[in-house]
Amino acid sequence: MERGKVKTLFLDIGGVLLTDGWSRVARERAFERFGLQEDADQISERHDMNFPTYEMDKMRFDEYMDNSVFYKPRNFSKEEFAEFFFAQSEELPGAIHYFTELKKKYALKIIAVSNEARELNEYRIKTFHLHNLFDSFVSSCYVGMRKPDPGMYKMASDISFTPFDEAVYIDDRIIYIEYARSLGLPSLHYTGIESAKNYFEKLGLK
Repeated sequence: MERGKVKTLFLDIGGVLLTDGWSRVARERAFERFGLQEDADQISERHDMNFPTYEMDKMRFDEYMDNSVFYKPRNFSKEEFAEFFFAQSEELPGAIHYFTELKKKYALKIIAVSNEARELNEYRIKTFHLHNLFDSFVSSCYVGMRKPDPGMYKMASDISFTPFDEAVYIDDRIIYIEYARSLGLPSLHYTGIESAKNYFEKLGLK
């Protein structure tokens, strides 16, 4: 990419700005917290079957919990489990501030391109004030697609009026980076805030 050509960032949320909302590690914490070790394999299998549907807003959060965890009686409530579920989202050091300052300094557009379930997505937007950073959210729960569906990247390009060669996609998962690059979208494999600073400094964005 040419220096000074960047107009828009297509930015992932989990793993870049915040922890992954409901990752394997978070689910393992839930197994321990709620004494679910004996059912861990069954819950994991049910999660894998149900969560993609939930992410695309074709299943409610209550249904996801019923199908994945509360398929049999538990000694804890849905409210307790939901509170734990949302509490797994934490801010990663420095990232929101860095991208906010980069946006202000260079008048960049920033579009979220993220696989996020509705309730979790909206909790994270409100809790971490992500509406102050992002101009639009191409979240799987809003658009009915999940990365690496090429429609996610095309939609981000369309709504921001930014051709791929004037955008940079940032994600912590290399499989999504490789796919975006195959579409001709310049992409940064995010491994921490310093990797982003080095990348953008080379493009003249300091």
